Amino acid sequence: MVFPDDPALADAGALAPYARVKAHLKQGLAAGHWAPGTQMPSESELVGRFGVSRMTVNRAIKELQSEGLVERVQGLGTFAARLHRVSATLTVRDLHEEIVARGHRHATEVVLSRRQRPPVAIAAQLGLGAREPAFHSLLVHLEDGIRLQCEDRWVNPAESPHYLDADFTRVTPTQVLFETTALWRAQYTIESSRPTAQEALLLRVGADEPCLVVHRRTHSIHRPITVARLVHPGSRYQLQGEFQP
Repeated sequence: MVFPDDPALADAGALAPYARVKAHLKQGLAAGHWAPGTQMPSESELVGRFGVSRMTVNRAIKELQSEGLVERVQGLGTFAARLHRVSATLTVRDLHEEIVARGHRHATEVVLSRRQRPPVAIAAQLGLGAREPAFHSLLVHLEDGIRLQCEDRWVNPAESPHYLDADFTRVTPTQVLFETTALWRAQYTIESSRPTAQEALLLRVGADEPCLVVHRRTHSIHRPITVARLVHPGSRYQLQGEFQP
């Protein structure tokens, strides 16, 4: 097993032994030295590298596991976690899970689901040529019959070839992509703005209704996966989260 160079370790002498091991692995994950799903150094290798006990290494790995950064498989070892397992605790969850967690009913109206050539700006964000097609889905999500979100999503066919085969009245695009792609990195912006004319019609709100708009772009280690615009009427939706140090 090859270990990534870690200059920061030279300044880590003040850390407890388990914290030095944890910092080394965490920095390597952040730098992309271990791709999602790939095997990381074994406990024996870490014991030899740091000159600590197996119990110390085990504590470091357990803490990374509790933070959702690694996965341990009995008899096989430790693996870098896939991004969606990490982001589920740090960012916005899949809307279906969010609604169900509140004890409410989620439903979806499919406006369109098709293969088509995207606008030039979207094609550039997906890493596609000007004439290459992408997968396009436009959905409205409802909570107990109330229109909560308009989801306009473009997907790179190379990353999820069977995306359009999904029944989006039964499974959300987010769930499909979690299951069929290896998420590595995500970018998003959140803004308050008016809906487009189409979004206002689909959400059944006024043209001047303030909306919470999330722009999200995800990547595998090789290329962009998806570009999505998620629009929520401000009077019907709140971003919620929790932090515990």
